[in-house]
Amino acid sequence: MKKFLPYLIAILCGIMGIFAFSPFHYWYLAYPSLFGLIWLTKNPRQKTALCGSFLWGFCFFSIGVSWVHVSIHNFGGAPLWLSYFFVSLLGAYLALFVLLFAYLIQRFNVKSPAIFPALWTLTEWFRSWLFTGFPWLQFGYSQIDSPFAGLAPLLGVEGLTFFTVWIVALIYTLFHFLLKKDKSLLLITFNISLLAIVMTLSYFASHLNFVVQDKERALRFTLLQGNIEQQMKWDPAYFWHTMKTYQQLIEQNIGKTDIIILPESALPVDERRLQTFFENLATKAQINHTEIVIGTIWQSQNQQYANSIIDLGNSKFPYSLENKNRYIKHHLVPFGEYVPLEKWLRPLGTIFNLPMSDFARGARMQSNLFVQQHLFAPAICYEIIFGDQLRENLRRNTDYLLTLSNDAWFGNSIGPWQHLQMAQMRALELGRPLIRATNTGITAFVDAKGQIIKQAPQFKTISLSATVAPTIGTTPYSVLGSKPLYILIFLLIFLHSIGTIAKKALLKRYDECLKDEYK
Repeated sequence: MKKFLPYLIAILCGIMGIFAFSPFHYWYLAYPSLFGLIWLTKNPRQKTALCGSFLWGFCFFSIGVSWVHVSIHNFGGAPLWLSYFFVSLLGAYLALFVLLFAYLIQRFNVKSPAIFPALWTLTEWFRSWLFTGFPWLQFGYSQIDSPFAGLAPLLGVEGLTFFTVWIVALIYTLFHFLLKKDKSLLLITFNISLLAIVMTLSYFASHLNFVVQDKERALRFTLLQGNIEQQMKWDPAYFWHTMKTYQQLIEQNIGKTDIIILPESALPVDERRLQTFFENLATKAQINHTEIVIGTIWQSQNQQYANSIIDLGNSKFPYSLENKNRYIKHHLVPFGEYVPLEKWLRPLGTIFNLPMSDFARGARMQSNLFVQQHLFAPAICYEIIFGDQLRENLRRNTDYLLTLSNDAWFGNSIGPWQHLQMAQMRALELGRPLIRATNTGITAFVDAKGQIIKQAPQFKTISLSATVAPTIGTTPYSVLGSKPLYILIFLLIFLHSIGTIAKKALLKRYDECLKDEYK
């Protein structure tokens, strides 16, 4: 039984970590979950340490992203067993980064609590970059409702993750000290001192107002949630039902609000086929002093389709297919919006031929959308999880963050809730209110502190309205990004290396002195 105990702990702690995130919100469970992982990485038997860490990662990720199977099974046409097999493959792939973390801990016999989060951050960065990246389920997101959330405007979600792991590593080292397995009082004192400074910074940061509301420039928003079932969304026979649904919602709200916002690819057809409809709608919007922002499927001059956002009713940018006041999605979803190695994969079956899975990519850096004399930094669906991209597109005079999404791909799963939590983090990091319109939910308004002001129920056709003021000012993270965190990591690794070298030199000198004395 003792032989299998590490693997049992790996399974339990890996699963436990999921409950730290939305929709469960037990943020404090991140700490015992990570404690179990660090305990596994320090197992004296390297094989047990590596296998146990991989198992922790596999359980954490395969359950945490299990919602992927909904789109693979329901809309990709794959049998249920095959969809779960692909989820398991994804979980195993993501667990490799946990395995890398454990290997580095074992390889360099890491003991300093500060080096654990440094290595974790490096492996997380690798995960967010490799094969276009998948930075889902970073533990910093789970801390948005914790007392440490004040670190996000300073160092972003990566910094919040870093200090979460640091706290756990320090607790683990303290346990070792108390159990007299590792006599490192000086090391513990040093780390406690550093963490005390960080926690103090976190406390004061949570009470600082890096940005302030500009209430005189507040806008009235209305978000339209059409609740179009994903099975029907791309069915031509269902198109007129979709048109009627959104036309009715627009009619009910036009002239009563400043901006009406529809979700991602609200009308699932090439925008060229709706050009006359959009021109008439733009004229009506301008007459009623209400601008309409809508997600569309746009075809460029080179005949490639793209996922875009367009604004109707803007007197400065009259509607046309060549309108420059348009955003085109940059970070596409693998297999959902483009197929890697499509020459070989597309012939394998419907799972690699989802509707609209051949989109063109927009530029990484694009102009903010200009709507009702305000600037909006946009992100479409999946893009909101890439904080660096949104931060790079933020301007000092950006008023709002805007994200349009369609999480109907993932049904009634935990996926849309995790997605919303990540969007909340972008608002907190960048100090801008976030406007989020979705097809089936979760449609919401989020303030500059990352807290939900108002949200619509899922799976209901509804319009959601709120008056939201833009903010003035900048957060440290919006200006510097993760640079201060990476500098801190470099300094910690450098100091650790210097300390290790000095310790070895002193021990060598001590041994030489003993030999001389013996002679």
